[in-house]
Amino acid sequence: MSENHTRPTIAIVGPCASGKTTLAASLKAKNLAARQIAQEHSYVPNMWEILTKPTVLIYLDASYPVCTQRKSLSWTVEEYETQKHRLRHAYANYHIYIDTDELSADEVLQRSLQALRDIGIEAG
Repeated sequence: MSENHTRPTIAIVGPCASGKTTLAASLKAKNLAARQIAQEHSYVPNMWEILTKPTVLIYLDASYPVCTQRKSLSWTVEEYETQKHRLRHAYANYHIYIDTDELSADEVLQRSLQALRDIGIEAG
């Protein structure tokens, strides 16, 4: 970031079990203001924006099979697709996109930190 001394705010969205909560906790541990937003459950398309007015929006993505396995979810493909539909506004406005299907939590964190550095936000 520039000489602005305001702490950047990071919002994290994605379908259930994409890694939002884990990433938010990991970024907070690095002294970054990160918040996972349950946008996938909201009928308000820009809830992520209203709640946080973030400096950066991170969109974590994961496929239906991976999400289902990670959390032992008993949901249908239609429910997953409904979540993806509710995330479409966030998808259209993300700053950082990470497909988490093949990544460990640490790899998601490292990619996030690198992408944040690339736009001028350093952990500290």
